[in-house]
Amino acid sequence: MAVTIAMASVLAAGTVGPVAAAGHPNGRAGSADGIWRVDGYGSVLSIADGHLEEYQTTALGCVPGVEAVRTAPGTYRTGDGVLLTVRPEGTLHVAGSTGDRRLRRLAAMPEICDRSLPEDDALRAFDVFWQTFEENYPFFEERGIDWHAVRDTYRPKVRPDTKKEKLLDLLDDMLAPLHDAHTSVSDGGFPRPHVRPGTTTRLDLLDTRAKEHIVRRDLGGRSPQEFGNGRISYADLPDGQGYLRISGFSGYAGKESTYADQLAELDRALDTVLTRERTASLRGLIIDVRVNGGGEDALGVHLAGRLTDTPYVAYRKRTRYTSPQPVRVEPADAPRYTGPVAVLTADTTFSAGESFTQALIDRPGRTLRVGGPTQGVFSDTLDRLLPNGMEFSLPNEEFLTRTGRTYDVTGIPPHLRTPVFTEEEFLKNRDSAFDAAVTALKALKH
Repeated sequence: MAVTIAMASVLAAGTVGPVAAAGHPNGRAGSADGIWRVDGYGSVLSIADGHLEEYQTTALGCVPGVEAVRTAPGTYRTGDGVLLTVRPEGTLHVAGSTGDRRLRRLAAMPEICDRSLPEDDALRAFDVFWQTFEENYPFFEERGIDWHAVRDTYRPKVRPDTKKEKLLDLLDDMLAPLHDAHTSVSDGGFPRPHVRPGTTTRLDLLDTRAKEHIVRRDLGGRSPQEFGNGRISYADLPDGQGYLRISGFSGYAGKESTYADQLAELDRALDTVLTRERTASLRGLIIDVRVNGGGEDALGVHLAGRLTDTPYVAYRKRTRYTSPQPVRVEPADAPRYTGPVAVLTADTTFSAGESFTQALIDRPGRTLRVGGPTQGVFSDTLDRLLPNGMEFSLPNEEFLTRTGRTYDVTGIPPHLRTPVFTEEEFLKNRDSAFDAAVTALKALKH
């Protein structure tokens, strides 16, 4: 999924305490120190003495979130290695995410954070869970869910002394009808997957099977060049075409790697594949993200920058409380391929795989989508904590096209729809999407 620091929804006007008056900010001039509210994400950040603390807020109160330590002026690293950049003029950037988040200085911690939320009260945990979705989740109507009716059904089943195991099952039952892969709840274990009906939840098995099928059938048994722990691969095809497969926008470097490490691995692959000679001679490029579990959106935008000579807007991001913010594709300072592209997609194209696909919709030049609709989950996730220590996540952003629509829930549709990795395709040694892309690129090159 798209990477993010755990951030909550913005509170209603007047509930977060007074904003510091101009000329009297909380914190030193030109310093990131102080108390900040994150517009549209509702978190409050407390920064002092090289330490950043996040407080996740709803109308019910405040829950302590992630902590981070300063690694350079204005830059902080969380316990799981995510880098946060806080600029004194009032922006927060999360490494790997696209765009920035607006910060507003507060004179003091919000009064709502004075409310204590009992850790052992399951009913209170239920209320915080429900309220967080109520304030943040953008897609109830599109997914046909009456969230108030859900509360009326499940809240009577919870008592203050309800055991965690039962509460976990109840909360997960509330999420299941959303069929939203960016929602989850857990108590330290692996969360149960929620995907669009009919979508496999074993991407690892499908990825292995698809990779073997592609090498044997589409590449004629020739092993492709591999990069980034095998998550990026490339092969030249007949008739001057190229085949680039990306099974995720993360996992390119070691377990403790940063976004910068991931970016370096991606650039190493692209520098090897998109050489000046190859970009000049390619007559078409197939980019396969049919099995792509997501990762860092910024890596997808970075890749798009190797496919254009002209700057353009990839998409615009907004929350329920913020105006759309454009995310731009800038041509890379490296060899670029600007000819026809065919993108292979499926319902197993998730998150950053989808935002990459969306980033090519308005790409100058000829770009064709082949296969099936993507999964329909684009937003970074809000990774939240309940007062009892349970973890949950949800999306809060919409990724808008140039015309103002989103592809959440439905996914991005292909121009040419074909079967993708069905049992029949495997058994009959077919790859309809690949074949359609090869044929379409031959026509586009003219």
